[in-house]
Amino acid sequence: MRANGQERAADTGASIAGRGIKKVFGTGPSAHHALGPIDLDVKPGEFVSLIGPSGCGKSTTMLLVAGLEKTTEGKIEIDGVPLSAPLSEVGIVFQDHLLLEFRTAIRNVMLQQEIRRLDRQELRERADALFEKLGLTGAENRYPWQLSGGMRQRVSIARALVHQPSMLLMDEPFGALDAITRTQIRHDLEMLWLETRKTVLFITHSIEEAVGLSDRVLVMSDGPGKIVDEIHIDLPRPRPAHLGDYPDFAQYAQRVYTTFEKLGIYKFK
Repeated sequence: MRANGQERAADTGASIAGRGIKKVFGTGPSAHHALGPIDLDVKPGEFVSLIGPSGCGKSTTMLLVAGLEKTTEGKIEIDGVPLSAPLSEVGIVFQDHLLLEFRTAIRNVMLQQEIRRLDRQELRERADALFEKLGLTGAENRYPWQLSGGMRQRVSIARALVHQPSMLLMDEPFGALDAITRTQIRHDLEMLWLETRKTVLFITHSIEEAVGLSDRVLVMSDGPGKIVDEIHIDLPRPRPAHLGDYPDFAQYAQRVYTTFEKLGIYKFK
């Protein structure tokens, strides 16, 4: 469902438009200005990353877009409809997999069917297809404690996608994983995105992940965060595990490093 309850096609991504978005937590002398003001535009089916230092408001931006936090100032529209309540047509993946320990992997994913009261057979077919694409075949009946960290996060991604949301919000989803696992899951996520073209807002501290996955990278300043640079990534897809194969990758990465140096976030001298 859309933000205003209207139906939308299941195979399209949503647009995100934010104007003058600002977030302040609390009031008075103890108030914390966490974000903005910022403007945000994400086209349907676009993969956009937010990158910036800790505390700059990246995660706050994601929560505002999901409708899980209210803006202090400014407005957000999803598909042109003002956001006034939490979105239902969204998938969210956090750094912590947040799986229910007493449910098997497949039952964690099928939780979407129970909560949303969707067709069980149809959703199970989608879940089985996602398990195959994410390398989880054979792990359906294992509990989270029986899975590796990478497998748990793959189950979390399957749970976020099984109901075919128009938008996928990801907050440092690979942050707790080792480098080899991160590279593989990055590739698997890109392949799923190329197939479905859902709109993705991806929060990361990793320049390699941001450049490796995105159509655009939005670079944020230290808190209260503002968008200080917008980088369009023009690299062929799917992208290789070793991004150094593309000479342009180093230029994109260096642009982010240079921006952080100018902001005083990196000090190499």
